[in-house]
Amino acid sequence: MKKYILGTVALSLAFGAFADESKAKNDTVGGFKFTDVKLVKTTPVKDQNKSGTCWSFSGISFLEDEILRKTGKEVDLSEMFIVRHCYNDKADKYIRMNGTINFAQGGSTLDVPYVMVNYGLVPEEAYTGLQYGTEKHEHAELSSVLTSMVNSVNSAKTKSPVWKKAFKGALDAYFGELPETFEYEGKTYTPQSFAQSLGINAADYIPVTSFTHHPFYQSFAIEVADNWLWEKYHNVPMEEMKAIVDNALDNGYSVAWAADVSEPGFNWTDGYAVIPKKKTEKDMNGTELARWVKLSDRDREKESNKISGPREEITVTQELRQEMFDKQETTDDHGMVIVGKAVDQEGNKYYKVKNSWDTNHVYDGFFYVSEPYFLAKTLDILVNREAIPKNIAKKMKI
Repeated sequence: MKKYILGTVALSLAFGAFADESKAKNDTVGGFKFTDVKLVKTTPVKDQNKSGTCWSFSGISFLEDEILRKTGKEVDLSEMFIVRHCYNDKADKYIRMNGTINFAQGGSTLDVPYVMVNYGLVPEEAYTGLQYGTEKHEHAELSSVLTSMVNSVNSAKTKSPVWKKAFKGALDAYFGELPETFEYEGKTYTPQSFAQSLGINAADYIPVTSFTHHPFYQSFAIEVADNWLWEKYHNVPMEEMKAIVDNALDNGYSVAWAADVSEPGFNWTDGYAVIPKKKTEKDMNGTELARWVKLSDRDREKESNKISGPREEITVTQELRQEMFDKQETTDDHGMVIVGKAVDQEGNKYYKVKNSWDTNHVYDGFFYVSEPYFLAKTLDILVNREAIPKNIAKKMKI
């Protein structure tokens, strides 16, 4: 996952610490009027800015929500602590694999618990990762430098024994040296002891997906480039994956969500993601049909994808979902967090999603995803094991 946009405004304090789960809010934009019907407590929206690190922001946001849910305490964790460690370990694996795995800014939500287990966690104030002269994350130069380094090492017939030291030096220059200890709220911690103090356990978080090229109720490594750790996901039928999300939200748990956001119906500006049925001549009559037949193929395509409010959406089946993945129409684009449920003015159901593209947005950094879009375009989710319905958990053998 590596989606990013330019952020221009700092986090808004006016947004508040978290959403009130009992509050319903009406918003009308772009022909849609959304009403929140269920919200879980969640920490503030952040800004990944010009970095392809959505996977770290979504994974950290999910952990922050878990801490908030369990302890009532809001903690701002460092995303760049995660990114820094992943770059280091990814580089080592890239060289050992002779450059045959992906080395890029992207990653997986599961990289976050991986770092938590192996290296710990730190608060944002202890490690901002901003050592290169900007107030927000800008990783183009960083990515280019690191990629050039590993490619140079990989192309060498004999690997230098000091390449890891050189690579660490580049990470230190851009991110800053990793803290061995730090002060937080009057106490001294190591990254490991801080992670242990937060009241969460990485083993409690279960990754779930839904594809038919592997058996259901078994685990497999999703075949996407950013799954560099080759982490395995529990495979369940599509409707059960949705049932897990619904049960989680109904019981106060947020859900980390990895999905494709390249569809024409993904409209960040107006704050929605839908996957409507395309208009055809069979759907038209009279004046509309007369106008349609005069359009060019390009204009017909544009018109068929035009959205000005709720429209009939496609019927998503397990077979269609698999076909989209096999054709790579569904790709591992972006990591986010599902934090609620909503309906539009016609009663269609949506999930409310927290993004990491700042708060200078129509819904303050949140947007609404229709159920068909979720079913078609979800790569995977990460959820607390206690949020999984017992009948499904039994089949998953967890």
